[in-house]
Amino acid sequence: MTAVQQVFSELETLFPNYFNVYTTEGKEFINHFHKYLAVERKQITKAFDMGEKYEHHYLKNSSPKINSDEYYNQTYKSEQ
Repeated sequence: MTAVQQVFSELETLFPNYFNVYTTEGKEFINHFHKYLAVERKQITKAFDMGEKYEHHYLKNSSPKINSDEYYNQTYKSEQ
């Protein structure tokens, strides 16, 4: 679980009304803050890609076995 996912999980426990998709308040809260999950995902996949490029260039390893999106999904999506 990523740091942002952990924060949302804790917020959902503390303030469940903010995560109620059937209320205007809940929809607005989720829509407003959901963008941070996307930002975090971009940061993680960019770091993965940079690490793969470094490994391939400097360590002369073979091409990546998985891409950054596959890495993110395998590492963080399975825990939700």
